This record gives sequence, structure tokens and C-alpha cells, in this order.
Amino acid sequence: MSLGEPLAGNEPIRVLLVDDQPLLRMGFRLILEGEGDLHVVGEASDGAEAVRQVRDLAPDVVLMDVRMPVLDGIEATRAVTTSGASAKVIILTTFDLDEYAFAGLQAGASAFLLKDVAPAELVSAVRVVAGGDAVVAPRITRRLLETYVRSADAADSPGGGDGGDPAQGLPAGARPARDPLLEDLTPRETEMLEAMAEGLSNAEIAHRYFLSEATVKTHVRRILTKLHLRDRVQAVVYAYETGLVVPSNPDY
Repeated sequence: MSLGEPLAGNEPIRVLLVDDQPLLRMGFRLILEGEGDLHVVGEASDGAEAVRQVRDLAPDVVLMDVRMPVLDGIEATRAVTTSGASAKVIILTTFDLDEYAFAGLQAGASAFLLKDVAPAELVSAVRVVAGGDAVVAPRITRRLLETYVRSADAADSPGGGDGGDPAQGLPAGARPARDPLLEDLTPRETEMLEAMAEGLSNAEIAHRYFLSEATVKTHVRRILTKLHLRDRVQAVVYAYETGLVVPSNPDY
């Protein structure tokens, strides 16, 4: 993840902190408010309060914990992203293989970070997401999504269970059908989507296909428009969910 630069303009990026641990909120506030272009507009200790504060405070970015009382971070994220609010959500969790983190991405989050993220990476992620992009460390993305898909495969197999997992978005024994919208993509756009699902950056995709970064960005925008997706994180999730990308067996 490259370091985000302060956004142009005089208005600071408005951030809402959501976590049931006061000390963690305090630590994040100290980090963020040490930057001149970032401003913490409020704090919430549960998801229901977060949804209210998004409505009342209109933050640009929400740092959202997953496990909280009253309303968890997954449902709070879904409420925020479907409400029409302009706020972008960054999911925070303790473990990089937390199944609930994937559910957060499904619910519309634009980023996924570990709670022990380095201060510079936290600041960068807030800036990048506020600027309209999405960020998930490629290593974490692949491990998280491959774990998700393997869990779904296990559910498909005999004796794989019959209850499903609402956090993972698919009932047991169900595999998503190929989305007809994929037929609207050109062969080049399909290649771009597959490369995005690998966790490649625009620069890496450009290098692989001998294209300029500007051309790659144009392809990405067209892919998101055709598939009705918000950002490249959602595109990665989509590629796995629709079966366009089949994960390899990662070597952990």
C-alpha cells in the first residue's frame, strides 16, 4: 500500500472512530489528529451509535470495529453504505483471517486494516479511502478471500454442514452462479478484473500488460460501472463470489 498524500483543498478529512474500547479510540485519535489534514469529528462505542453519528456528523471516513455490543460493525457498515451517506468505511479487526472482516467487505466497506496497523499506514488508508479509492493489503486480501472460498467449498462437500454462515454471505451447499453482467466485459476488462482479484496495483497491472497506468485506471472505472460496483475492493470480492477467480492453495 503506497502512502496516501494529503488531499488538495482546505477542508480536513472528517473521521468518525467506532470501537467499544476507549483506549483504542484514544490512540487512533492521537495518531490522526497529529496530521493537519485529518480531523476526528466524533466517537462511538457501538454500531447503532455509529449509524446515528454518521447521519448527524457526516464524516468522510468511518473507522469501524467489527465486534461491538448493540449492533456489530458488519450490520453498522451495511446500514451506512445503504443509507446514501457519502461516508466510506474502513473495517478494523484483530486477526487477518477474521471471517467477519470479509463480511464487512461484502457489506460495503472500502478497506480492511488490522488494529495493530502502523500509524503511517493508518493515516495513508484514511487519505486513500477519502480520496475515493479502496485499500486492502494484497496479502491479507488473498488469504481472507481464499479462506472464505475454501469454507464455501467445504460446505459443498458431503458432510460439509447444513447451516451456512451468515457472516460469509452464502448458505451451505450454495455456490454462486456466473453473473450475466460478466458478459458485458471485454476480454481485456476481464483480464483487468482477474488481475485486480490477485491484489495487483494499477502500476503492477500496467507493467504486466504493457499499458499506461492511465489506461488501466480507465479500464478499472469501466469495470466498476458495468458491474455496478463501488470500488476495487468490491470488485475483488465480486470476482471470488461469482467464481471468475478460483483461489489456488496458498502456502501459509
